[in-house]
Amino acid sequence: MVLSQFSPEGEKQTLADYLSHIAKDIYPVGRLDYDSEGLLLLTNDKQLTHQLLEPKYEHQRTYLVQVDGDITDDAIAQLCKGVVINNNGKDYNTKPAIAKKIIEPVVPERNPPIRYRKNIPTSWVSLTLTEGKNRQVRKMTAKVGFPTLRLIRYAIGNVTIDNLQPGECVQVDASIVQKLLSR
Repeated sequence: MVLSQFSPEGEKQTLADYLSHIAKDIYPVGRLDYDSEGLLLLTNDKQLTHQLLEPKYEHQRTYLVQVDGDITDDAIAQLCKGVVINNNGKDYNTKPAIAKKIIEPVVPERNPPIRYRKNIPTSWVSLTLTEGKNRQVRKMTAKVGFPTLRLIRYAIGNVTIDNLQPGECVQVDASIVQKLLSR
């Protein structure tokens, strides 16, 4: 588990613990919670960062989400329509999402592993959003009655974590940037 930032915070490991060799003007595009995993883009391109984070551009982010319980069609429908979550102490209506129940994806083991309860099944959802409120995916799945156990950011735009292992870094070129910005 690593904080997706370079500055220290308590005793938690940060990107600086793993990427001390990169330029000081490189920053993460968006953040992952400490207990989330997956794709994290690092750049010093302020225009790219703006285009990916500015809500008006509605860039898709896709998450693979393991939830507590066997998620229902009704819960999926609610996620697709959008739900009301708490955002900074206020009710917020999330934008409609693309949500679907999926078979368990082939993903690396998580360290530490998620909690396991013998008598309660888990299921997986692919959830694509065009906004990124604080802990939004976790709040959305909890709102529909299926708390998030594991959260993996699978894609930003058309760039995915396919063929990458946890902690692996890849330097991107102009074609990857184009994939990020294409719809």
